[in-house]
Amino acid sequence: MGIYKTSGKYIKFFIYFVVIVLINVAGVTLFFRADLTRNNIYSISDVSREVVSTLSEPLTIKVFFTKNLPAPHNGTERYLRDLLEEYAVNANRYFNYSFYDVTPEEDGALKGTEENREQAEGYGIYPVQIQLVEKDEIKFKKAFMGLVLIHGDIIERIPTITTTEGLEYEITTAIQKMNNKISALLNLTEKVKVDLYLSSSLQAVAPLMGLKEMPQFPGKIEEVVEKLNKKNYDKLQFRYIDPTKENNLEEVSEKFNFSGLKWPAVPEKKIEAGEGIIGLVMEYGDKKVETQLLNVLQIPIIGTQYDLVKPSRLENIIEANLESLIDINENMGYLADHGTLKRSPYPQPAPGAPPQDEIKIFNTLVGQNYSMRDVNLKDGPLADGFNTLVIASPKKKFTDYELYQIDQFLMRGKNLAIFADAFNEIMPSAQNPYQRQPIYVPLDTGLEKLLAHYGVTIGKSYVLDKRCYKQRLPKEYGGGEKEIYYAPIIRQDFINNDLDFMKDIKGLITIKISPLKLDEDRIKDMGITAHRLISSSDESWEMKDNINLNPMMLKPPAGDETMESKPLAYILEGAFTSYFKGKPMPSMKQEEAKPGEKADEGDAKEEKPAPAIDATKITGESAFLEQGKPAKIFIVASSELLKDSMLDEEGRSPNAMFVLNVIDYLNDRGSIAAMRSKEQGFNPLYETDSAVKTFVKTFNIAVLPLFVVLFGVIVLVRRISKKKRIQAMFQK
Repeated sequence: MGIYKTSGKYIKFFIYFVVIVLINVAGVTLFFRADLTRNNIYSISDVSREVVSTLSEPLTIKVFFTKNLPAPHNGTERYLRDLLEEYAVNANRYFNYSFYDVTPEEDGALKGTEENREQAEGYGIYPVQIQLVEKDEIKFKKAFMGLVLIHGDIIERIPTITTTEGLEYEITTAIQKMNNKISALLNLTEKVKVDLYLSSSLQAVAPLMGLKEMPQFPGKIEEVVEKLNKKNYDKLQFRYIDPTKENNLEEVSEKFNFSGLKWPAVPEKKIEAGEGIIGLVMEYGDKKVETQLLNVLQIPIIGTQYDLVKPSRLENIIEANLESLIDINENMGYLADHGTLKRSPYPQPAPGAPPQDEIKIFNTLVGQNYSMRDVNLKDGPLADGFNTLVIASPKKKFTDYELYQIDQFLMRGKNLAIFADAFNEIMPSAQNPYQRQPIYVPLDTGLEKLLAHYGVTIGKSYVLDKRCYKQRLPKEYGGGEKEIYYAPIIRQDFINNDLDFMKDIKGLITIKISPLKLDEDRIKDMGITAHRLISSSDESWEMKDNINLNPMMLKPPAGDETMESKPLAYILEGAFTSYFKGKPMPSMKQEEAKPGEKADEGDAKEEKPAPAIDATKITGESAFLEQGKPAKIFIVASSELLKDSMLDEEGRSPNAMFVLNVIDYLNDRGSIAAMRSKEQGFNPLYETDSAVKTFVKTFNIAVLPLFVVLFGVIVLVRRISKKKRIQAMFQK
């Protein structure tokens, strides 16, 4: 009997051992992954799966990452490995990736890593300095943390990966960009000109400027172009142009805005007085990109220093310029007249002039995936070369003919992104700058009547909200916080997360924003779908008429009956009806100013109604469309959302993601928008009222300890009862 029991134990142990081994073997050979995060941040998006599963040429990703890095960089490497494995599982046979050990040998790496480091630097991946703590000491270490994507002859790089945020978005869009670039290069009808303008007269003074490499510079640039030609299907053509020999220095300086150099005679060096220029120009068709090659630095004590762009860096510059010239990204229009915000670099304002609004960050972020082109309505009809037109804070009057162009653009199935302002903020001149208060003049550009016809009206007021941004006051002003009521903070409860591109937007901040009102009957008659995107809280109110946004003068209204949530942004989509249906077609001729009236300078004048004309005779115009194709309109009554003060350069803030996602949605790239924001790190707590907070506090302080005591009493009673039962059993 004892022998049987002993053998049974060994048999059970053997069976359990075999089962555990089989489970481990199955885990190694069978791939299975479950992403339990709310936004599936550890699983690639559908658009990423589609991109890698439809590759038609080999795509290789080479990762250069130093091993055994401290936190959080080791976690970034682990995430990158998992992400690329996820790509590989969903990709076809053309996708492959590999990690290269670039750890220095003195740090314990195997021999041969020096070649990997040279390979990384050859691709433009250079080590960055990171901070680590070893033995209670803060140390600095250089580490490689980058990757390159090789697709056909095209190479894209992500030189520095220091965070997991947006990594999938960067990789997927890079792959899409490479596909677009290959198609664009193969379709070029002529070569892209790469012209180096370098005055030979500079070579005499180059040694005095510390630029001994100047004579060899043309040859080095030619080598760079030849190297790039191997990766760009031989579509680059290099030329060295010497303005000194061709005697056209002044003409070239005026044409390309290159900074020229002048120098006096240096008899002891046998150098005559002269002048010269240096610069690079890339041209294709009627487009050109200029690059300054010589930087003049004024360094205290040391003096003037001259820095010539290194050929290795010039390789990246030429590639970036090439992408800009051949339009590998989807086109998008930006209304550049009618007083809209300026997106391009422009000279600084004169002293005493009002500051100029800047949307450089918006221009940079959008430019990563789109080619924005300035559009001037006064130049004629809107072209069909882009799907979305951005209109940001127009302040000058639109003529009926210009409104007709916008209307017919929408009727052709194109989209509008409108960031309008209800007021024009004018700063009056005053002797004492502290007495200068802006004047808010209601705007009437004509665009308002067009929007009203489509079913949405901009209120002539500003939305103020108790749930707003709070500014910290300096100690000299008493410290503490001051509510900036005209900067409402949009909580998650007032954000429409039903749309895919909005579902991961958890909070926004707005400023100087006006309410919107829908014409429900008109929307219903046209069959338009209206999506409310964001709203103010139910503790918001409007400021009308006498606008004064001085925070010290703002107070909430006495009664709560005037407070309610205000719609702040909409997307309208469907087949719109033309504003000009049943009306005479406007002509390009503008109405002259009436006697005794002075037209605003630069404003388009209101035109006289003209009889119907044959629209087919207008160059570039199609026949009049009174019923449009399916299109979209995004409308928000605040251009502040586009300004540099509201966006971050990396595009990771909620505000930046909201704006970029809207642009993507209008361009039918909603899946890209959803992928961008799924790793949104801003996750605020849900708002709760005072009753809920009191209940939670009471429960944690009083009820939970009571439960613990009650549980202890129950355990004690059961032990006593059990003890009595045992005693009773033995007493029998």
